[in-house]
Amino acid sequence: MQTRKKKNTPLYVVLMLLLVCMTVGCSKQEDASEQSGLSADQSNTLVIGAYSVAKDAVGELLPKFKEEWKAKTGHTVNFQESYEASGTQARAIVGGFEADVALLAMESDIDKLVKADLVSSNWKQAPNDGMITRSIVVLGTRTGNPLGIRDFEDLTKPGVKVLYPNPKTSGGAQWDINAIYGAGLKLSEEQGKKDPAVAKGFLEKVHENVESLDKSGRSSMAAFEYGVGDVIVTYENELLARIAKGVHYDIVVPKNTILIENPAVVVDQYADKHGNRELAEAFVAYLRTPEAQRIFAKHGFRSVDPEVFAETKSSFPTPEGLFDINYLGGWDKVRSTLYSKRGVWYQVLAGL
Repeated sequence: MQTRKKKNTPLYVVLMLLLVCMTVGCSKQEDASEQSGLSADQSNTLVIGAYSVAKDAVGELLPKFKEEWKAKTGHTVNFQESYEASGTQARAIVGGFEADVALLAMESDIDKLVKADLVSSNWKQAPNDGMITRSIVVLGTRTGNPLGIRDFEDLTKPGVKVLYPNPKTSGGAQWDINAIYGAGLKLSEEQGKKDPAVAKGFLEKVHENVESLDKSGRSSMAAFEYGVGDVIVTYENELLARIAKGVHYDIVVPKNTILIENPAVVVDQYADKHGNRELAEAFVAYLRTPEAQRIFAKHGFRSVDPEVFAETKSSFPTPEGLFDINYLGGWDKVRSTLYSKRGVWYQVLAGL
């Protein structure tokens, strides 16, 4: 049997075929870019950097805003989204992640962007001091609350396994720590004097029972759903959203807990660089509209719009000893008192 000798394809044919493929490939890429609405100056693309707990609500808001923007301008807006723990997200944006809009868990994470000259220092001049949602720190237990948890004090009992995320990476965790520390201050006031030493001791006792420190509030919630721990310290909205999806937990509202406020800003430097400041500003303004606020409320957030909150407040109990960040002295004092290298939180971690 005779075998046919294989002929080598001439080099110039290979080069011609390669050139044709490259041309067709570029043409297809250009077509895809045109169909998606992307442009060289990115003016119709919005890059969003958000904290993880906001993901579900933002996911429902984006198509609504897309329709509104199309009706208003005739342009199709495209979204690029990133969801991380708030502290991680803020550091990523400072490090070069070019988000046009930042939705973060707390004011102090926005301050990191201000210090990096990415956001204007007057960002709090926006409505509601730049905040778009509110919540409170609550406790989540297994169905039926088998351990009879009623308040933060119950988290200090022997054998109670507690979950909250790591405040080094998670804004939600800092709210959790602030709530526990503030509850300790409230307890000391009830005994006659507002005493930081009592508050530190209270936080230490709770932390002794912590089962794990996860990266973000969403990761902590996932661990709890997987079966880790007896009680989770978390955002009220996170538990309400999970219950709405059919997950069965009990919510315990502590007598003394903190009001959470979550900001959103245009990242000025990146929005200007991308040529989409008008789009970014329109999106942040949309987050404050009644339509958007009702969607946030649907996902368990307390609305910053007085009328929308009045419509929904029956779903949101007001704790007797509700306090805000100013009770702890404001974010600057909280950062130095709790989260500096010699702060209370790091002393608790080190067992000092």
